[in-house]
Amino acid sequence: MDTIQFSPLDLHFARFLARVYRDVRPEVFWAAALTSRSTGEGNICLDLPAWAGGQALQADEISFATPGYDRWRQVLMDTSAVGRPGDFRPLILDDRGRLYLYRYWDYENTLAEFLRRQVAEGAQENGAITQAPLIREKIQRLFPGQAAAGRPDWQQLAAAAALLHNFTVISGSPGTGKTTTVTRIMALLLEMAPGERLVFALTAPTGKAAVRLQEAVKKTKPLLACSETVRAAIVEQATTLHRLLGGRPDSPYFRYHGANRLPVDVVIVDEASMVDLPLLSKLVQALPPRAKLILLGDRDQLTSVAPGAALGDICGSEPLDVFSASFIRHLESITGDPWRGSLGAGNSGIQDCLVQLQHNYRFGAATGIGMVSAAVREGNAPGVLSLLRADAFGDVRWRAGDAGAFMPFLRQRVVSGYRDYLQAVAAGDPQEIFALFEGFRVLCALHRGPWGTEFLNGAIERLLAAEGLIERGRRWYPGRPVMIARNDHQRRLYNGDVGLILPDPEAGGELRAFFRDAAGTVRKFMPLRLPEHATVYAMTVHKSQGSEFDSVLLILPDQDVPLLTREMIYTALTRARNFVELWGPEAIIRTAVSRRIVRTSGLSDALWKTTEGEPS
Repeated sequence: MDTIQFSPLDLHFARFLARVYRDVRPEVFWAAALTSRSTGEGNICLDLPAWAGGQALQADEISFATPGYDRWRQVLMDTSAVGRPGDFRPLILDDRGRLYLYRYWDYENTLAEFLRRQVAEGAQENGAITQAPLIREKIQRLFPGQAAAGRPDWQQLAAAAALLHNFTVISGSPGTGKTTTVTRIMALLLEMAPGERLVFALTAPTGKAAVRLQEAVKKTKPLLACSETVRAAIVEQATTLHRLLGGRPDSPYFRYHGANRLPVDVVIVDEASMVDLPLLSKLVQALPPRAKLILLGDRDQLTSVAPGAALGDICGSEPLDVFSASFIRHLESITGDPWRGSLGAGNSGIQDCLVQLQHNYRFGAATGIGMVSAAVREGNAPGVLSLLRADAFGDVRWRAGDAGAFMPFLRQRVVSGYRDYLQAVAAGDPQEIFALFEGFRVLCALHRGPWGTEFLNGAIERLLAAEGLIERGRRWYPGRPVMIARNDHQRRLYNGDVGLILPDPEAGGELRAFFRDAAGTVRKFMPLRLPEHATVYAMTVHKSQGSEFDSVLLILPDQDVPLLTREMIYTALTRARNFVELWGPEAIIRTAVSRRIVRTSGLSDALWKTTEGEPS
């Protein structure tokens, strides 16, 4: 078995407990270090039973074999450093053997209580039945019927769910119309509240995701079948979650919280799969009691880098097409049609707040991207490889060449992919140049190593220079794309923001770093004043979330690493609008598609199970 690695922070936390609490025994020390380590790996808690029973741990030349679960649990409960759920102790141990750092138990419990409260309140029946004909007319006008024979219109259903509930998740793969749907939902909510001035907040976890949300709303608004008054009341400007909540530099605290609520009526969060559990918990604490929260996302995409997989835990593992009998009665009353989908439990539950958009307007059932990404999502590795081997699609291509063939292959792809962008750099509108740059991207699973972004960005620069597309030997050159790696609150540049080094006509052609912000405007900076950053012809799949490109080249390593999962492959494939090419060995693809991201938390149990081991 591989040696378990502890960070200095893990061991510092364990030593701190041992100093403060005199009854901390070795079993508690190592449980504390493991819990800190688990949180650092993206989990909300430690699954104590999974680590019990003789696993070997070592740090500072001290070895320890984990005891059996029952004994380990008893030792933990006998120390004053460990408490039960609801206690105020450094570590919290629940009945299922989940061991939390207190603040992460508090984040999870706060979010779970909020969601359970939304479920308990159920559908807002006040006026829903009596106004059914009015609601029906509005939904059918704003959401022209697109139901397949014998199947529900999922966009209309999402609108009904958002109208009836104060919490709604609208999930779906790219191309299913999530942002189009939510723009129409805003119009519906405005029409159902005539004379009221509803305050909407559009937000996303990153600046680029906020820009895309804003662009989608602007594009959809002119197409709505509504009055000019309603159309004008639909907000367009989007912002990041941190900015919405009033983030403070170098602080985990926000301006808006439980004692100072956001001045909003409806909050819409796009790319919700990227939102970590602590941040979502802080958002719900800042919501006014009757505000609506609508999460848009794809539960099958990569989770956040920070701890938790909140959207996946909320959605659960079952298909999102089963609703309670009581909610179905509301839907039938509103639509005037008999329910044509699945029927779940008789009592309302979290499932009534969850809708999966199932018709893809971008990737049809016969497209390569659609078929391959669906097989990846299902974990069907043989099916994925069969589709790739067939090479029968114009929008998906697979290359499994050896390492010796890689550089000539990469040269051909990046030269053709970036030529139009780089040729437009000398003279052109920055907005148009940004659009050209978004036409192609190299995506990688890793940051370091011969298949990672650090190496490949240098290699791509050399290849482009050899073609005369960029200048040799200069750090700053026209066309260099950069990604911010460290937040700079003063300049409002944040980790993941992408900018372009371009000549500035207003500065006599001197180079400036141009960035597009969430308001859609272009801001410019002296290159030397940028915070920590890196060249970004190639970016990791994690960093690409919230972005879309016309064409994508996905490069996988030749050795397996735990980061390679079906969620990563699926996310990479669905970043492409028109074409995706995959470079990687068959064995790596098979392993990655067969592996799922698993993050330990208690949120799913809190929402989907009513008693110990008993489904709701």
